[in-house]
Amino acid sequence: MIAVKDIRHKVRRTQTIVPFGVGGIIDLRGESFVAADIRSWPPVAEPVESPRLAKKLHVDGFRAAPVIPSGKAAYTTRTGPVYVRFPRWLFCPQCREMTYWSSQQEVKNKQPSCKRCSGRPQLAPMRFIQVCRAGHMADIDWRRWAHSKGEGHHQRQCQVKRLRFIATPESSGLEALRVVCVACKAGRSLAGISRKSILQQMRVRCTGGHPWQRDTDEAEPCGESPQAVQRGASNVYFPITHSAIDIPAPAGTDQADEDCQAVINHPLWPNYREALDGPIADAYKIGIAQACEVSEELVDSLRREYSDAAASTPEGDGPDEDLSVAEWAAFSAPESVGDSKTFSVRRSCLGVGPSEPVSMQTLSALVSDVVIADRVREVRALEGFTRYEPSAGDGDEAEGGRVVSVNTRTRARWLPAVETYGEGIFVAVDEERLRTWESLAAVRDRTRRIEDNLNASFKADRLRTKTGPALLPRFVMLHTLAHHFIRQLSYDSGYNAASLRERVYARSHDPGSGLPPQAGIFIYTAAGDAEGTLGGLVRQGRPPNLAETLIRLLETAQWCSQDPLCADSKGSSLANLNRAACHACTLLPETCCEIDNSLLDRTLLIGDGEIPGFFREVVHAAIEESAAAVDLP
Repeated sequence: MIAVKDIRHKVRRTQTIVPFGVGGIIDLRGESFVAADIRSWPPVAEPVESPRLAKKLHVDGFRAAPVIPSGKAAYTTRTGPVYVRFPRWLFCPQCREMTYWSSQQEVKNKQPSCKRCSGRPQLAPMRFIQVCRAGHMADIDWRRWAHSKGEGHHQRQCQVKRLRFIATPESSGLEALRVVCVACKAGRSLAGISRKSILQQMRVRCTGGHPWQRDTDEAEPCGESPQAVQRGASNVYFPITHSAIDIPAPAGTDQADEDCQAVINHPLWPNYREALDGPIADAYKIGIAQACEVSEELVDSLRREYSDAAASTPEGDGPDEDLSVAEWAAFSAPESVGDSKTFSVRRSCLGVGPSEPVSMQTLSALVSDVVIADRVREVRALEGFTRYEPSAGDGDEAEGGRVVSVNTRTRARWLPAVETYGEGIFVAVDEERLRTWESLAAVRDRTRRIEDNLNASFKADRLRTKTGPALLPRFVMLHTLAHHFIRQLSYDSGYNAASLRERVYARSHDPGSGLPPQAGIFIYTAAGDAEGTLGGLVRQGRPPNLAETLIRLLETAQWCSQDPLCADSKGSSLANLNRAACHACTLLPETCCEIDNSLLDRTLLIGDGEIPGFFREVVHAAIEESAAAVDLP
């Protein structure tokens, strides 16, 4: 729910993470708002349990926006995060008079309207705003813009703040839009406003703040040059999200470990950890002990243990846990996972017999494991955001934008999150065959050329968290397979492509780490609304549906409507991180992909005349079977 004074609108709970999370702009019925940081969240925010993700992000826990009550209570209870009106410069579409709107002018359940025109038309927000690489955002100083090309002393020294935003019919585009001072008639068109140095030439400095910071003391000194961008531009907001699949404890886990986990997962645990010694802390300890049916001594000892660990570890330091390790173990050995209401998996197969076509048998030899997830729970958390440029990596501010925390005043002890439920299909490929294929010189050389572009990209550090220290052919191939799998399932399963998500497991064998190699993909649906558990993926994961789906996606991957440009591409997409992949054949909606539709190549999947794809033999066998089935005259 949006709370701006007494104005209320509704957004979905999942939208409070992406795309309307902290710092994101939302447009509703001609109005524009920005989400305030988590200090504005209500105390009734619901706790979300995900110990693995909390450990990785070095936070105490997660909270989800509370559900808006139905009926009249929705209008009498303020339950949701706060969204602040932004930009504050508005204009009337009739008289074109500009108004700098303040929170004191808000009227309950009323949109801003022009007081000068008959009919009180609704005011519209200005199209352009200013942002900087440090993550700050503010209104453009339109009075300064209008007088920046003033002629004569009276225009350059004019202090009148009445402006008009007019459109001239003599020209088109941004040249037709002008901001004009009502008093001295000084004005300037919006032509060239998107140039990087335009505000710097006007000696405009960054305000060092965010739209929800009403106290000027919260603004910080900023040496970045602000840039003028359109309010709805894609570079205004780059959310930094993390997700983890809820993996239950292994079957046969010791009771003491289960008790400790129950205490850590309790909603009052973060409050108990932060509370000072005294009656309040004792009340938290007693409540947790009674709810978890454990002793107070256990709760107290866990608190001391966590306090000692926090004191010995620098803030924000320490190795991040690779969440894929536990997930891979659970999918590789589903029988070892304990019973859980949020995670239910069972082993399946392709169901290919000796009487099946050669293409099916060849595919069966390449696929080593199939697991169906009847129930799966995913937690998605918002860590922060950047503006103007994506983050180059954790703590990297040289090449990318600076990460702004969801709490702009102090270190965030908890993060906004949402839990979603769904189903999925896990497919693993044969490790020995994959390792033999990766050793081919042509495959290594093609992957090396993609990795050269990755090393030169500003996204390198962030993508390395998914690919590992070296880009392996298996990662590009499996990532491409996941994309085509989602596209094919959108036709066969009843889900649309935007409802499906991917997880790619592509770790090579490293004897020093002691971790097993990974070679598989998990395609799942996890949504907070009706498209959560329709059963379509489970049905497609059963034999013979899965084998037929895989054969069809490999056949479809052979051609693209943009060929030969797509197939012969030497680099496409942002930073040239893709090869044979485009919107017509491989790319997916942004919600589906883990790494922004990067590191994709159909050639490594199906091959061409020079480079053998991992599934090349399956494709050739399917082509021969199709040709044999055609009755020639």
